[in-house]
Amino acid sequence: MIGLVDGNNFYVSCERVFNLSLEGRPVAVLSNNDGCVISRSQEFKTLDIPMGTPFFKLKPLLAKSGIVLKSSNYELYGDMSRRLVQILHEFAPVVEPYSIDEAFIEISIPGGGYFAYSKKIRAAILKWIGIPCGIGFAATKTLAKIANHIGKKSPDGVFVMPADASEVLRDLPVEEVWGIGSRLGVKLRRHGVRTALQLAQADIKKLQDAFSVNVARTALELRGTPAVQEKDPEALSQSVSCSRSFGYPVEDFRELEEAVFFYTAGSAEKLRKEKQVAAGANVYFQHYPEYGSSAAEGGFTSTTVSFEPPTDDTSSMLHAIRPALRGIYLEGRRYKKAGVVVFGLEPKEKLQPDLFPVAGAKPRRNGLYQVVDEINSRHGRGSVFTLSSGIDRKWAMKRGMLSPSYTTRWNSLPTVK
Repeated sequence: MIGLVDGNNFYVSCERVFNLSLEGRPVAVLSNNDGCVISRSQEFKTLDIPMGTPFFKLKPLLAKSGIVLKSSNYELYGDMSRRLVQILHEFAPVVEPYSIDEAFIEISIPGGGYFAYSKKIRAAILKWIGIPCGIGFAATKTLAKIANHIGKKSPDGVFVMPADASEVLRDLPVEEVWGIGSRLGVKLRRHGVRTALQLAQADIKKLQDAFSVNVARTALELRGTPAVQEKDPEALSQSVSCSRSFGYPVEDFRELEEAVFFYTAGSAEKLRKEKQVAAGANVYFQHYPEYGSSAAEGGFTSTTVSFEPPTDDTSSMLHAIRPALRGIYLEGRRYKKAGVVVFGLEPKEKLQPDLFPVAGAKPRRNGLYQVVDEINSRHGRGSVFTLSSGIDRKWAMKRGMLSPSYTTRWNSLPTVK
C-alpha cells in the first residue's frame, strides 16, 4: 500500500521544536517579506484568522490576542524536511518526497497491520525530530491523500483506507479530491459529478474526452487502480529559476545588479549539484507602477543572454550577464523584484565540445566552484561567495521576526544551560 506522511502545520511545528514557549499559543508563519500568513497553529486557526491574511491586518491584534508571528525560515524548514525523509527511509523501502512537508512511502506488510505500523512511524518522527504528523494509507496516491486528511483529524493521527472506499468517498465533495480543485470541480458538477464517489463511478472514456487524461487517471485512482505517473527521482531540471521580492523599493542600479549576481550564483550552484550546464539566461526586473499609471502590477523589463560555451561556472555566467543589465534598467523607477532563469540545460558530461573555440575563452577555473560548494556544504551556505553578489545585501527580503537557523549554522546552535 501507499502511505502519505504529512507534517502538521509544518512551518509552525519546526519553530516549536526549538522554542518550547510557542507550545499552546496561537502561532503563524509569514510569507516572504513578512507579507501574509502561510502556516497556522491549531490555536491560531481557532481565532478564525484565515490563511493569507496580510501582516498589516494582524498588527492591531498582536497585543490583545497574544498571537505570535514568525518570519519564514526556509533554511530551518528545509533541513527539518530532509531529516523527516531520512527517518522515513528507516521504515519504508520506497520514499518519494512530494513537497517540503509531505512524502509518499510504499510498503507491503504481510497480514496487514498498517494502522499499527503507521503509529510506530508517527511516534518515531515525533520522538526523533519533534514534528507531529498525519499518516494515511491506501491502495493509490489519490486515496492516500484522502486517508491522510482523515488521519490528521483523528486522535491517533492515522487512517487506513478500507478496501471498499465508497463510504468515505460518498460524502467527499469532488473539489476536495487531489488534482481536481475548485475550477475543475465547477465543470464536473455541470456534468452531474458532485462527489468523489460519483467521479470514481464515472465512465473513464467520457471523462478523458470531456476533460483530460489526468481527470480520467484520478477516477481510476479513486477506484483503487494506481494511475498517477511516477515522478522520476533521477529527472533533471529543464530550467533553473531564482528570484525574490526586495525588502524595500530599490532604485539604485548597483543594488539591482548585486541581487541579480546573487541569484545567478544560486542558479549556478544548483546546476553543479545536478551536474548540468546552461546555454543561457533570462534576466528580468519588475518595477512598481508609475504615479498615475493604470497598470496595477507595474511592469517588467528583461533580456536574454547566451553563454558561450554552455557553463556551470559562476564567474563565466556573471561575466556574460553584467554588460546586459544596463539595457533593462529604467532610471527613476522603483523596483520590487529581480530574477534569473537559466535555460538550455544539458548534462555536463554530454556537452558537445566547440570545434573552433575562441583563444583564451575557456576560464582556468576547473574545479574551483566544486571546492567552493564543498566549503559551503561543510561550514554553512554563504561561507564563501563572489564579492559581486554583495556583503550587506540590504535589498534582501524583509524577515524581521526570523528565528535562528538552529540546525544549519554553528552560531545558531541551541545553548543548554
